[in-house]
Amino acid sequence: MRHGRVQERSRKSEERSLLALENSTDGLWDWDIPSGSVFYSTRFLQILGYSPEEFPGTMESFRNRLHPEEAGCTWTAIERHLKERIPFNVEYRLQTKSGAYLWFLARGQAIWDSAGKAVRMSGWIQEITERKQAELDLKAALFEIKELKDKLEAERAYLQEEIKLEYNYENIIGQSDEINYVLYKVEQIAATDTTVLVLGETGTGKELVARAVHSQSLRKDRALVKINCATLPANLVESELFGHEKGAFTGAHARQLGRFEVVNGATLFLDEIGELPLELQPKLLRVIQDGEFERLGSSQTIKVDVRVIAATNRHLEEEVRKGRFREDLWYRLNVFPITVPPLRERREDVPLLVNYFVAKISKRLGKSIENIPTTVMNALQSYHWPGNIRELENVLERAVINSSGPKLHLVDELKTIHKDLATARKTMEEVERDYLVQVLEQTGWKVSGKDGAAEILGLDRSTLRARMRKLGIFRP
Repeated sequence: MRHGRVQERSRKSEERSLLALENSTDGLWDWDIPSGSVFYSTRFLQILGYSPEEFPGTMESFRNRLHPEEAGCTWTAIERHLKERIPFNVEYRLQTKSGAYLWFLARGQAIWDSAGKAVRMSGWIQEITERKQAELDLKAALFEIKELKDKLEAERAYLQEEIKLEYNYENIIGQSDEINYVLYKVEQIAATDTTVLVLGETGTGKELVARAVHSQSLRKDRALVKINCATLPANLVESELFGHEKGAFTGAHARQLGRFEVVNGATLFLDEIGELPLELQPKLLRVIQDGEFERLGSSQTIKVDVRVIAATNRHLEEEVRKGRFREDLWYRLNVFPITVPPLRERREDVPLLVNYFVAKISKRLGKSIENIPTTVMNALQSYHWPGNIRELENVLERAVINSSGPKLHLVDELKTIHKDLATARKTMEEVERDYLVQVLEQTGWKVSGKDGAAEILGLDRSTLRARMRKLGIFRP
């Protein structure tokens, strides 16, 4: 009799507990493991939008509505709780009747028999969709901040390289019709996002023109990032332009952002574009045309908004005919070409350039050059300047160094070009080849170092070596 009263009190207590749980804001479930039946509370079904008929009392009803990304780990957590008694406390998504997924925090507790076998497991779910979405939004925001931080750090590193050099790109020196026409073209195109191709011989100031375009553009508040396609080994150009993932190749110990990613929203200057390896040209065409690419070692497409300014001293049309440059890329780059004239075609600008460089070099060297003799100026104006403005600056630096007083003393022997040579119809490549050979012979074929050909020409030694290979120049 007493045992019956105890059972009755236990039953009524359980009924009161179930009634209280039914009114809870959380969804409850009770799994009878031997029979496989599961009790889902009314609130549980209401949260998901199902009727009892639509959500049968089985464990499969629950498992079939788990999000695929959490299904495996959730069931593993249940099994580990039943077998190893590891606390069950997980977060997962369940599909509602509408098809949408809601996030839940779930806890559960099993009951084991005397033999240690789980016979029952009960638990509850609490909807946390808003909290979870806030977490995901925060995670996405932190990732975006990290990406932006990486880009800013990379841009700062590139900018630090740039500010080591002094540029006068806001005021290109010259008053000749030829240079005024270049400046007119710059003003025409600067405010647009059109790709610009700057053409001209070595040393004519193509980079200054590129910087002039950038400084008058809508992107002028961001740094102009430069990459010289000739100074990088062919196997590194792709990584520099498009970046790489960790482990993409031997030596890739960390992910690196490429220049296109760093310069997103700004301008990229591709110097010596004619040296770009043929196999990379389709990838460059795609990013110019569609604004998308993939890092080395990644299949994820990255979208960017980059204005491209390219420069070359080569006849790209001739390179296309020879099969060394893609025709489609040539057409894409050649939308708005600006040709920078050689110094021999703008001789009236020589005095302005001489005065500018002498003042600049004198200040740097702590000298005071106040007098440039007429004979010196005439010699400078009469010379044909195959190395253009870069050669003029180097000649003037040597002159300032060797001038002991206020009068400029010219140390270089500037031979006036013969009339028959002036009228000869040589290609730009032939003129460049002849001049490089002339300078190399003058230095005893010394490429780098003090008084080497690279120093005289004002070129990086790797650039000079690349040009020598391209033009077929070898030491006899």
